[in-house]
Amino acid sequence: MFSIIKMAYRDLGRNRRRSFFSALALGLGIGLLLMMAALIRGELAGGLNGTIQLETGDLQVRAQSYNENKTSLAWKDLIADPATVAAQVASLAPVEIATPRLYASGIVAASDTSFGVRIIGVDPTAAAANYPYTAGLVSGQFLSAGDSSGILIGQTLATKLNLKSGDPLNLLVNTSNGDVDQQTFTVRGTYATGSSSYDQGNVIMPLDKAQAISGAGNHASIIFVVLKDREQTAAVVTALQSSPYQIRTWQQMNDFLLSFEPFPNAMFYLLYLIVLGITATVIVNTLVMAVFERTREIGILAAIGMKSGRIMSMFFAESALLAVGGLIIGWILGAGLVYYIVKIGFAVGNVGLTGVILSDTIHGQFNLSDGIQLSIVAMIVTLLAALYPALLAARMEPVEALHSNK
Repeated sequence: MFSIIKMAYRDLGRNRRRSFFSALALGLGIGLLLMMAALIRGELAGGLNGTIQLETGDLQVRAQSYNENKTSLAWKDLIADPATVAAQVASLAPVEIATPRLYASGIVAASDTSFGVRIIGVDPTAAAANYPYTAGLVSGQFLSAGDSSGILIGQTLATKLNLKSGDPLNLLVNTSNGDVDQQTFTVRGTYATGSSSYDQGNVIMPLDKAQAISGAGNHASIIFVVLKDREQTAAVVTALQSSPYQIRTWQQMNDFLLSFEPFPNAMFYLLYLIVLGITATVIVNTLVMAVFERTREIGILAAIGMKSGRIMSMFFAESALLAVGGLIIGWILGAGLVYYIVKIGFAVGNVGLTGVILSDTIHGQFNLSDGIQLSIVAMIVTLLAALYPALLAARMEPVEALHSNK
């Protein structure tokens, strides 16, 4: 076997430029596939994490008639005395924090520009639930409890309205009785979540102020729950089963995203076969050219007794060496591309998708198993690419091969 590998290495060295570019073609394909795999996984993971942090939480407690697709302020659709309900949920050991939130719809206006927004009433003291806003503060400060005239807006909205911290902002709010209430607020600060569509469409104010201006009274739309360990979701649901409320888990609220989880692997294999199939064509061409260039040599080897199986194995060895070279190039190239995607990300802009909060910049997520699977598939495809040239060489008649001028 060592002698076969030695002969294969020598034969590839006869035309180093062609061998190098064949390995390079395979390496480019592997590098790009590693980047694409990291990009797809990062997009799915980023969308799920962003939606959980900003929208769904790990759990939500709601009124039985609550509909997340409608911003209803009818008291029958809301949770009465939400502070008490939140305290009961927060008393469970796996729960890090449970806090009421109220959602209302309205319009913000400054100068001659206006935008439709969703008002989110939050408890300013709920640090874990408010982390995306506090960590993403661009200017100013976060809201304080009892602030009846302060509002927090997204940086995208602030830019479009030409506002900064301390500026006045007129807000019209749809109320529970069907009227519209209006008040001028002061922008306490601006936040950025990384999703410009979210930052443009949501404004934050203290819960008690949101209840007052919307006419919701002592009611909230949901109890937003953050768990210490997301794996304990089922245990918390079991503990809350006897409550008169609707309990929704992060899996149920993100079923659209989770339904895509089985698809990445299938998508990866499809991309693997397409890209590697193209590079395999280069390998086939390289080895077929080698067969015709060494026709006389192959005839001599057959004439002195080399079996067709060993002749075939020589070409399989050449293919394997090209695959190893391509894998080395591909992993080096892929490592650089994946590092860039993970650290810096890939800007996609404002991608609006109902029910999913996607960042304007996708950051990759590298999975070592993807790289290992890709390497195995690349090796198999490259070896299969050697089958035709190897058979072509093995089936040569020694007499005809010896009369060749090559």
